[in-house]
Amino acid sequence: MPQYTPPLRDMQFVMHEVLKVTDEFKALPRHAEVDADTINAVLEEAGKFAAEVTFPLNISGDTEGCKLDLATHEVTPPKGFKEAYAQYVEGGWAALSCDPEYGGQGLPFVLNQCLYEMLNSANQAWTMYPGLSHGAYEALHAHGTDEQKKTYLPKLVSGEWTGTMCLTEPHCGTDLGLLRSKAEPQPDGSYRITGNKIFISAGEHNMAANIVHLVLARLPDAPQGSKGISLFAVPKFNVKPDGSLGERNGIFCSGLEHKMGIHGNATAQIVMDNASGSLVGQPNKGLAAMFVMMNAARLGVGNQSLGLTEVAFQNALAYAKDRIQMRSLSGVKAKDKPADPIIVHPDVRKMLLTAKAYAEGGRALAIYCTMLLDKEIHHPDEKVRKDSAEIVALLTPIVKAFLTDNGHIATNACMQVFGGHGFIKEWGMEQFVRDNRINMIYEGTNTVQSLDLLGRKVLGNNGATLKKFGKIIAALIAEEGVNEKMAEFINPLAYLADQMTKFTTELGFKGFQNPDEVGAAAVDYLRVAGHLVFGYFWARMAQVALREVAAGNTDPFYQAKLQTARFYFAKLFPETATLMRTARSGSKALMDTDAALA
Repeated sequence: MPQYTPPLRDMQFVMHEVLKVTDEFKALPRHAEVDADTINAVLEEAGKFAAEVTFPLNISGDTEGCKLDLATHEVTPPKGFKEAYAQYVEGGWAALSCDPEYGGQGLPFVLNQCLYEMLNSANQAWTMYPGLSHGAYEALHAHGTDEQKKTYLPKLVSGEWTGTMCLTEPHCGTDLGLLRSKAEPQPDGSYRITGNKIFISAGEHNMAANIVHLVLARLPDAPQGSKGISLFAVPKFNVKPDGSLGERNGIFCSGLEHKMGIHGNATAQIVMDNASGSLVGQPNKGLAAMFVMMNAARLGVGNQSLGLTEVAFQNALAYAKDRIQMRSLSGVKAKDKPADPIIVHPDVRKMLLTAKAYAEGGRALAIYCTMLLDKEIHHPDEKVRKDSAEIVALLTPIVKAFLTDNGHIATNACMQVFGGHGFIKEWGMEQFVRDNRINMIYEGTNTVQSLDLLGRKVLGNNGATLKKFGKIIAALIAEEGVNEKMAEFINPLAYLADQMTKFTTELGFKGFQNPDEVGAAAVDYLRVAGHLVFGYFWARMAQVALREVAAGNTDPFYQAKLQTARFYFAKLFPETATLMRTARSGSKALMDTDAALA
């Protein structure tokens, strides 16, 4: 059976020693009183909930899956899921970072980030039920009418109701401009919505009293394509004027997808048959409103893979220390045993350190992004809010795609550490691999994220935002450039930062002449950008660790951090050279292939 220990020490290191989040919070009136003790106490309890309540349900939930009653259209999640959700609501976890105006606790997004990393490590399928509610809350908070906010937000904040995002349809995938669901206006100001949606995570269940579906549909005579999409709030049960629940609405689950992973989550096929809904935001502007939820979801999906990377690493490390097989190439290490623990073998260490480096780098990036979100929303200085929003927009596709790609690499590597046992269900490793695989696909495939990064976020403003982040990196390079002890971290980072400008300019020029050049280079480009960002955070973490060691701190945590940083820059960061070469090779080898693909 797998195990899980919440990585509280590393979370505290990133928040308090590297990013100094409490200093940042002092500039935010809403969070000025939030101190390190408060953060640590909340996350300690969050870790207990994840490890003790949801983690024990992970394998059993995967085995049992969800059950649909075709007669009633009701879905029953795996045993224990409903009870765990009731504990989640009772503990106030749903309200952690929500607006106090609607019953939230008003704590920083950083705490919610760490809570959800631990929940995703413990049980990704379960975590998706409350996780999607946060996106629905954000979309309604930003674009809902006063009446919608009054009706839905307190219930979503408390966790009494959950939320979904009903986007895609069988024929359109990511291309939402092709969707066909229709919304007919009614005399009372409501809308009647008809259509079919697929792949709706947490789309039907009995864990909460109501489900608030945010649905994309077309109004009569709406423009074609994405400019003719509107957003609607469509509850599972209609809500009466006094807030109580009325009759069952015409939105129901017609089937559950049979999936590779996340079996404990109800991925629903949804039918809307004259379902009653209310317009969210402006007519034909639904995609812009939904992007609030989609961007939150993209950060959340990156966090899912971060959680799985961490738990896979923990289990592979424990196994590698215990499993004996063969002798070390450099001589016997365990003289009292017939073979050495496999952790002595270089390639086993490479697999373990890969997962560790990707988990700890991803954690730093994810916490940094949520700190930017706190500043974007709550900082009193408009320029700081704007700059924070711009940087987090640049980093969002990197969080989604780079962390999930890394999760795929890491969970597979950790399964490999187990050898044949990794392929066997009861060890739990193959489930981490299967569950992570969807993260590279949904909320916009990683290729879509790459096109968004290179085409929209970078080339779309001639690299202006990239240059802003480049200045952040340049400040660290200037600070530590003459420190010999930092040279092994700063020199490769400085080299790539310099190369990135030339690399981006070259791809932009080629893409201007032929747009397929952007499509051919985008995936490689995002991975280079991901390493640039990770390199920055690993250099900052090494900087803190070196200072602690120099000050006489003998905590082995800092030596471990330095060793992992050295591994990252020696064995993973150099991937960028190959990626830049393949990106520069152009589109011809891909597009001039009609005979090969005939």
